[in-house]
Amino acid sequence: MLIVLVSLGSIVYGFTLLEDAPITGNKCIGFGVIGIFLLAMPLFLIFESRGKKMKDYMLTDENIRKMKNPKSDR
Repeated sequence: MLIVLVSLGSIVYGFTLLEDAPITGNKCIGFGVIGIFLLAMPLFLIFESRGKKMKDYMLTDENIRKMKNPKSDR
């Protein structure tokens, strides 16, 4: 959560700096975007997918049959 807040703060701060110091503003925006998409998003996906079976989310023949006949697997 801290990474997301710092990244969003960096993006907002970068937009406030754009008129006075465009190079520094663009760097702050870039670091904020990197923080969100290269740090926060992978960490979120790792923590949320822990303990889940990836086979349940894949399109296999078995899962296609379950989708076509939802009443038969009860």
